[in-house]
Amino acid sequence: MAPPGALGFIGLGVMGEPMCANLARRSGLPVAAFDLDAAPLARLHGLAVRACASVAEVAGHADCVFLSLPGAVEVEAVCRDLAAGRGRTRTIVDMSTSAVAATRRIAAELARAGIELVDAPVARTRAAAQSGTLLIMVGGGDAAFRALEPLLGCMGSDVVHCGPVGSGQAVKILNNMVLFMTGQALAEAFVIGERAGVGRARLAEALARGSADSFALRNHGVKAMVPGEFPRKAFPTAYALKDIRLALELARDCGVDARGAGLTAERLQEAVAAGFGADYWPVLVKLVAGAGTDPE
Repeated sequence: MAPPGALGFIGLGVMGEPMCANLARRSGLPVAAFDLDAAPLARLHGLAVRACASVAEVAGHADCVFLSLPGAVEVEAVCRDLAAGRGRTRTIVDMSTSAVAATRRIAAELARAGIELVDAPVARTRAAAQSGTLLIMVGGGDAAFRALEPLLGCMGSDVVHCGPVGSGQAVKILNNMVLFMTGQALAEAFVIGERAGVGRARLAEALARGSADSFALRNHGVKAMVPGEFPRKAFPTAYALKDIRLALELARDCGVDARGAGLTAERLQEAVAAGFGADYWPVLVKLVAGAGTDPE
């Protein structure tokens, strides 16, 4: 795979907009972008990002197009539009989180149209997207990884080649599964601790010095669960539920009884049903606090 000469970016949401900004700022290559919302396109104008009116217009300008979309349904629709546009695009890098089987099926369809799909989902927070310090997990061939690594490095500080196409999605899904399961454990610990007379901040400080320390504790626990702040312009509970369901789907495909992840999925479903679907997913702690029973 030859290094691309012009880039595209489709999907400028909470994560996509800062990722596109860093790609444009650091790569030195022209970037054509599209989103259904005109606001992020206007904000990126100062970075010389070309605002496009359609997916087909992006395909006409970009050798390599990056996607940051809600899920596999949107990814498949955009990939078909890129292929149907008969533009210059020969590589699509899907940075969304999608099912492994769907990713591999879409890759096969695109290959018949002469387009290579590489999956490169991201992990870490919105702040990491803004600072360009994301973890990026890549599924694709060796040559494609070598060609894309410098571009992905514009958006992430850690770029890991996980294996053939679909492998990046597998690693991302499992990463999120462990994160949400840890988040559920933290939510339960904070509520139990409070009712036992130990405040959340003090418990978090103690846990961070022991074997329970984790990225989830220091970020989702300390920065969200302890102060009780669950903004809506962050990773919502509904997205967390979608991701852990992808993990359960992968587990079933692999013949694994992932019952721990199943319990976390049930708790996330309860949070969505309780009206927390748009809130930052550590809001689980509110659900646990409301669902608990007072000791006799």
